[in-house]
Amino acid sequence: MINPKILDDLARKVAEAMPGPISDFRDDMEKNVRAALQGTFSRLNLVTREEFDAQSKVLARAREQLTAMEAQVRALENQLSKPSATDERPQ
Repeated sequence: MINPKILDDLARKVAEAMPGPISDFRDDMEKNVRAALQGTFSRLNLVTREEFDAQSKVLARAREQLTAMEAQVRALENQLSKPSATDERPQ
């Protein structure tokens, strides 16, 4: 979720940019802009940097585990494809 302080700063800056006569409505304008920004950002399904970094670490760890498992499977497949000494016994 977007930091509320960022939304407040954006709303304040938009309200401050309004010409003189409109500045009388500054408080209402800030509230409306803040609500509009919050609605827009919530529809975008944004995540925080912390959430993104945490998920990146989880994904990296999963990739490491997958690579290790693939190597183990290859090694097991190689063992199964090689004839063992017990398979070569004369009958």
